[in-house]
Formats: sequence, C-alpha cells, structure tokens
Amino acid sequence: MGSAVPPHAAPGLQYVVVSAGETLHEHAAGWADIAACRPMDLATTLMAYSMSKTFTAVAALQLAQAGALRLDDPVSAWLPSQPYGAALTVRQLLAHTAGVPAPLPLRWVHPIAAHHSFDESAALEAVLRAHPRPSAPPGHRFLYSNIGYWLLGSLVARASGTTFPAYVRAHVLGPLGLPPASLDYAVPDVARHAAGYLERWSLLNLARRFLVDPALVGETVGHWVRLREHHVDGSSFGGLVGTARAIGRFLQDQLSPHSALLAESTRRLLTEPQRLRDGREIAMTLGWHVGRRGPRRFFFKEGGGGGFRCMMRLYPAAGVGTVLMTNATALNVGRVLDELDAPFVRRSDAAGAW
Repeated sequence: MGSAVPPHAAPGLQYVVVSAGETLHEHAAGWADIAACRPMDLATTLMAYSMSKTFTAVAALQLAQAGALRLDDPVSAWLPSQPYGAALTVRQLLAHTAGVPAPLPLRWVHPIAAHHSFDESAALEAVLRAHPRPSAPPGHRFLYSNIGYWLLGSLVARASGTTFPAYVRAHVLGPLGLPPASLDYAVPDVARHAAGYLERWSLLNLARRFLVDPALVGETVGHWVRLREHHVDGSSFGGLVGTARAIGRFLQDQLSPHSALLAESTRRLLTEPQRLRDGREIAMTLGWHVGRRGPRRFFFKEGGGGGFRCMMRLYPAAGVGTVLMTNATALNVGRVLDELDAPFVRRSDAAGAW
C-alpha cells in the first residue's frame, strides 16, 4: 500500500474491500491524531462528507418505492418555499440536473460543541436566501449541487413525516445492522474520532482565511494543520460520520442478490445513467457517479472537505466494492483507489467476471 499512498500524503487511512458475502481485505494505517500519537484503526470514525449523498439517494428511492413520493414530482409540491421555480423534479435533484446553484460549501460547518443546538432548517433557509437564482433551466445540464441534496433531505423529511436523520437511521442504517457507533449523523465518541488535517504547504492552506472558519483551525503539527472537530450543516449532503467497515456493509448490500434496502427494480435506478432533456447521457445515476477502467464501468462517490477525503466504489460486474477514508483534505483518493483496487479487479478478470 506504500507505493499507492506516498509518505506524508495522509496522516492516516482506512481501506476496505468487500464482496456481497464477505470482507476480502481491510487495512488501517497511520495516525488518527498526530499530536496524541493515537493510531488509526478500523474502529476510528472519519467524516464521510459527500459519500453521504448516496445514502440520501437510497432514502428518496425507498420513499418512491413505497409510493410516498414520485420521482417526477415537482419539488415545489413538497417544498413550496424553495426559490428555484416549479419545474424542477425529485429525479433531477437526485441526478444533479435540476439547475440548482453550486456555491462552495466549505463554511457550511459548525463546531461539534454547537451540534446539539444547531438549527439545520434555519441554516438551509439562510443558504437559499443567499443563493436564490437557478444556475440553469431544469434538465439542461449536469451541475453538481450540495444545495440540491440538502433540499432532498428536507423532502425526505416531509414525505416520511420524521426528521431526515431519523428516517435514515431507521430505514437505511438499521436494516444494514449499523449502530450509531459505526455510522451516524453525529460524532459518536470524540476519543475514537480521527482528527482532520489540512496540508500545511498547499494552496488551500494559503487561502484558508477566506475559505475556512478561523474558529476551526487548530495547531500546526509537522506537515499538517489540524482542523477542530465539526459537523456539516446539511446532514443529507454531507453529514455522515463513520468507518470504512460500515461503508463496506452498505456496498455489500448493493452487491447482494437481494438488497435489504431496495427492491431490485428500484435498485437498478442506482446503476442506470441519466439523460438531459436533449437526450444526452450523463455520467450520473440517481445516486452514483459513473466511472470507467478501460472499457469497464464502475460507480463511485467521493467525499471531501475540511480535514478529510474519501471515496467508495462499486464494481458490479466484478462483484467487488471498495472504500478508502483518510484524514487529509486534498489526497487524490481516486488515483489511490485505481492502484489499490487493481489486484481485486484483476482477480475478476482472471475469473472471467468482467
């Protein structure tokens, strides 16, 4: 693993490879907290950031499957106060084709100490007031939007009659056997949560006074600037906190012949690329981005922000899922996974699975 992750590329990492029925490989290395000399292990929690969006997509698809909403419902039918017009649909929010604006979300976080009193609805309202104009007509272009998935969280809450985190705990994490200690919308235990780090000699660190809340910036340790523990303002676009093992359990369900979360007809929506109004296919399903290794297609979701970077991948034809989680802001996790995943993909090549 050393050649895939060069020295000083990340303080610590977790890497897990699964098939539908077993864990094929798991590894933790480096430091969860450099100054405290606390090692990273497989029970250490990290911020999942935008990997959370695929879980949000599953929640919305579950409600569509149950008839509680329809994918082609106008978003305004559920959220009449959203400012982006009456034409955008639930399906377009899921596929990032709704034309919702995409400002940088780096300051959309709050200290962990403020989480118990944080008003997420008020935070979303403030963001909508600050960014009230659509960036494109619905369906005309792919435009990745955190606001779009934040709206999906509010929509899931409305359609389910409970809060968004409560719905996901009960209907996504619960059926997978994942307790809050392994995956949840809050840091379960600071003593076993990884510290997040910003690369000391990086453009982001040079510009941090403009991009990062100064209250979150901690001490400098060697190559790294520690960022203090925090939560993402929008749980549905980036709020999950957990372990690579827990994410691996989610990937196993996606690989399984019978999902605990979705009927097969619904689960297929997670692997069908979407199209714009003019018929052009985009490299996005209703929850995954679409990637390629040569002629072979896989699905992925990356997450990253203040102090963390991660990616999960599904190789359905190979029957393999992988996840890499690190406590470094800018590590190129896609490039690392290209190398780390190769032996497991090659095994599938040799077996004729691809």
